[in-house]
Amino acid sequence: MEKVQKEIKLFNEERDWDQFHSPENLAKSIAIEAGELLECFQWNNNYDKSEVCDELADVFSYCFQMADKLGVDPEEIILNKLEKTRKKYPVEKSKGVSTKYDRL
Repeated sequence: MEKVQKEIKLFNEERDWDQFHSPENLAKSIAIEAGELLECFQWNNNYDKSEVCDELADVFSYCFQMADKLGVDPEEIILNKLEKTRKKYPVEKSKGVSTKYDRL
């Protein structure tokens, strides 16, 4: 992940775009790009994998920029959240079901 983060940071520095990347603007961009990702599946499941990957990459890129802006390690926050989610969804109650944690 370090290489990806460095490349994204360099890309933005070369263009002097960091000035536009407030946490608020990055959150908006993540939502916008997630919408574009969802649009790939709007009418059916016949999606273009290349287009999906491009949109997914945009979402990831903005997420990495948000982590950088907030001074947090993406790997660390993902693993911390996964641990919290494990507690909410214990295997013995949640395996094979999509019920929300408060209804297990």
